[in-house]
This record gives sequence, C-alpha cells and structure tokens, in this order.
Amino acid sequence: MDPAERFRAGRKRSRPALRKIAAVGFDFDHTLGIDNKLERVVFLRLLDAACEQGGHCIGTLADEIVRIDDLLVKQRSGAFTIEEAVQNFIRERGIAQPDAYVDEYKRMAVEMVPSFVIPEPGVHQLLEALARRGVPCAILTNGWSPLQQHKAQRVQFSGPVLVSSDIGIQKPEPRAFEMLVQTLGTRPEETAFVGDTPSSDVVGAIRAGMQGVWFDAEGTSYPADMPSPTATIHTLPELLALVER
Repeated sequence: MDPAERFRAGRKRSRPALRKIAAVGFDFDHTLGIDNKLERVVFLRLLDAACEQGGHCIGTLADEIVRIDDLLVKQRSGAFTIEEAVQNFIRERGIAQPDAYVDEYKRMAVEMVPSFVIPEPGVHQLLEALARRGVPCAILTNGWSPLQQHKAQRVQFSGPVLVSSDIGIQKPEPRAFEMLVQTLGTRPEETAFVGDTPSSDVVGAIRAGMQGVWFDAEGTSYPADMPSPTATIHTLPELLALVER
C-alpha cells in the first residue's frame, strides 16, 4: 500500500460511526441557500450613497470589494456587530455621522433577500420528506437578525432559526450547538448537523457530541488536519438515506 492509500485508509478508520439520526440541525449559507454576495452588494450601495454625501472611496472598486469581504469575514467571526461594521465602514469613508446608514443597510439587506437568495437544489424535497417522517429540524447560523430569518423563509423553512446575534454565541463554540440540541429536544449523539464549512459546522458539531455531516456541493477537499465528518453528502436529498438507516 503506497503512502497515499495508507493515509486514505487511516482517514476512513478514524471516521466517526454513523448512528441513529432523530433530529437535524442545518447551517444556512451555502447549505440550504445561497445569498449571492448579498451583503457585499449592500455595502457597495452604501458606498455609493456615502460618496454622494461627500464621502470618498478607498482605492479602486476592486480594492473596496476586498475590504468589504474582509470586513464581513471579521464581523461573522464575532469581532464586532453588524452595526459596528457599518459604522466603521462609513466613518473610514469620510462620513462623521454614520448611524443612519446602519438602518439603511439592514433595510436594504432584508428587502434584497427575495431577489438574491436562491434555495439550494433539493431543499424543498428534503424538508418535506423530513417533515413527513416527523424529524424535527432547526437552523443554527452565524449572522444577524432579521436577515437570517428572512433567508430561512425564502427557502420555506418553518422550524426554529437560531442566529448568533440573538443567542449571543457563534459556531463553532460548543454552547451554540448545545442550544440547538435543547431547541430540538433530542440527545446530541442522535442529532446531526449539516453544513458546508468543516471548521465551524462539522468539527464544531462533533466536538459538541453531535454527528457532523459535511455538505460538499462543489467537490472540494476536506482539510486533512481536521477530524473527519461523520458522513459526507453532495446533494441535500442524500441526507434522507442517512436518516433512514
């Protein structure tokens, strides 16, 4: 057996055992739906509005996009709130009183959900099938309210939606997953969490005693330095086969 085969075999042996699934938690972005850079677009619209009010750009449009994406990554990691992100962004572009831009940002983001957020293929089929089987479902997502709730409504998700800005803690912190399990009313070992991000979704769930299901819709490679997922799916309806085992 060559080194690559030994490595794959080792990864396979270390994969957690799949157990009964009595309930399912979901990530939202790039799992149940895709928002097509909605928040980046809102920031660009705020930039345009700020410039009309005497503000200024920092570099080229490409530079601004890089800065916005970095700002959103930091905000989603818990470095600061969405309100603080908007205020800092507007101040840096020469506007002394940014508070009004916060409300405008939130208004535009929520209003853009129907035209920007696209349900992941198979999401309606999956949710209907889980409902028929009596499997409780909930969303646990890093983000802010009410944006994430509107995204969930866009894909016709009717279960509980736990948003980090509301519960005061973010994935991959174990407490976030514990709150999810409490909401679902099941035991961690019988609860699966489905998400596209290995570090915050899969590893976070496994460390909280849950089953971490990696949703790999794009055929990417799972990080070799992270605990293996309990299972991997490439389309959402594949989850039904795991639930029915």
